[in-house]
This record gives sequence, structure tokens and C-alpha cells, in this order.
Amino acid sequence: MNSFTLGRYIPLDSLMHRFDPRAKIVAMFLLMIAIFIPSGFVGYIGIFFIICIGIYASKLNLKFFWNAMKPMFFMLGVLLVINVLVVKSGEPLITIAGFTIYWNALSQTGYIAVRLVLMIVITTLLTATTKPTDLTIALEDLMKPLKKIGFPANEIAMIISIALRFIPTLIEETQRIIKAQTSRGVDLQEGKLKEKVMAILSLIVPLFVSSYQRAEELANAMEARGYVPSRTRTRYRQLQMAGRDFVMLAVCMLVLLSTIGIMIWL
Repeated sequence: MNSFTLGRYIPLDSLMHRFDPRAKIVAMFLLMIAIFIPSGFVGYIGIFFIICIGIYASKLNLKFFWNAMKPMFFMLGVLLVINVLVVKSGEPLITIAGFTIYWNALSQTGYIAVRLVLMIVITTLLTATTKPTDLTIALEDLMKPLKKIGFPANEIAMIISIALRFIPTLIEETQRIIKAQTSRGVDLQEGKLKEKVMAILSLIVPLFVSSYQRAEELANAMEARGYVPSRTRTRYRQLQMAGRDFVMLAVCMLVLLSTIGIMIWL
């Protein structure tokens, strides 16, 4: 669990860290839309190229992104098995004990895998190069027009920021509880099904108790500092877009338009 990377900010002096958080969020949404456009593997070349540039500009280790993708391997394995059993179209590849595996089963799994990898890398790149406070401010600014229709932009931005901030904290707390339970003789790996269920319950219950305690402490701290959700707040730091931010947005928009063009052409 030490390798869990989602929501973890890595303080470095890089170009990606210096981008305006609002520009990074908009760029992420543009690339996400491009990922879901059915432009085939050809359409993902531009997205992959932009992501590689972003990783290089962030100065983050490739192992950091590899750790972010590890949790999805099990899901992809299950998806591959389901597609092999269900999909019966395309060119037959191999027959094992009277069971035939078709090309479309593998291609669909690969297509979904590429989408997931790109989405995970993009979101990891955003959270690793953006401070939680900057992320909150950026979300508030981006959702500010929705305030005219009564949308609680400040509250939603704060909730998202707190959720991202506490993901690594909860993972560390889970690891601490696992070590404590293991030292007391609880085995989470071996044993019968009933014993494993009881071992998991011995992990979940203290984790929920600890989470509620942290939530209460956070609420008390925010209340002691005078935080009122409905009140208008001022900021010491004001976000300002620079030329590099507009260049990044223009490049991401160009990638999106390119994927749309490839979809129409195909």
C-alpha cells in the first residue's frame, strides 16, 4: 500500500507544477473526452504523445505511474476472461480443448485497457503536480458560473479536495491497522473463507472508527478557524493564467479535434 499514488502530491520544481491548476483541470477533461471518442488505436497516438510530454515535464519517476496502474491488473484479467467466454466474433486465433478464442475478444480487452491506462496516468499526473489547496481554488473558479443557478460550488470543491487529500491518509491508516492486527495473530492471507471474512471485519471496523474520528477532528478544526460554507471567502493568493497555460490548452484542444476528425474519417 505504500505504492498507492492516487491523490498524493509530490512537491517538485517542474513545468507541470508551475502550470495554472485551472488549465490542468480543463486540459484533463479535454483529454478525457478525446479518450472516449471511438477513434481506434490510431486516435490514441496523439493522446499518448501528449501524456509522455507531460510525464517528462513533471520530472516524476515512471515507477510512480506504474504503481498507479497496478490495482487495475486484476480487473483487466477478469475482463479478459469474460470477453474470451462471451465474444464469438472476428477471426479465430486458437482452439484449446474445443474452445476457440477469437480476435475481437482480445482487441476489445486491449481497447479498454488502453483507455484505462491513459485515464489513470492523466488523473495521477494532475493530483501529483497540483496542491490540494490549489485544486480547491481551481475547482471553485471553474464552477463559479454555476453559482447563479444556486449550485454550491464552494462546498463541492471543498468536498472533492478533502476526498483526494484523505485517500493516501486512509491507505496509510489501513496499513497501520493491518500491521497491528498481524502482530495480534490475525492472518489475512491464510485460513478458511469464514476466517478470512472475520479477519477482514477486524480490519474494516477499526478503519471506519478511525475515519469517523479524523472526520470529526477535521470538522472541529475547520469550525475553530471560522469556516462557514455559505459565507464568501477572500484569498491571499490569486490564480493567474500565463501564456504557457493557453498553449497547453490549445494543444489539448487540437488533440481532441484530431480524434474527432479520425473518428469521422474512419
